[in-house]
Amino acid sequence: MSENVFYAAFFFPAAAAVLVFFMKYVSAVLQARVRLAQDEAYRAIAAQAVAAQAETAAALAAMGGTLTQMQSRLIALEKILKEVE
Repeated sequence: MSENVFYAAFFFPAAAAVLVFFMKYVSAVLQARVRLAQDEAYRAIAAQAVAAQAETAAALAAMGGTLTQMQSRLIALEKILKEVE
């Protein structure tokens, strides 16, 4: 009977230590997976931001072209109005 108590006295603390290290390992793996998922989400958001910025730049360039055309038409109209005076 005393042998069983002796073995139990060493087995349970050793099993608890192994369980604690196993739980720490599983926790580290889960944290790494979550961190990877967050990184992927940030990459997706960054890609969306780049696409939106490119669309905005294209729209701004188109508006600049339209503004240049309007300005040239206004200059031509001013010349016509000066000639009429």
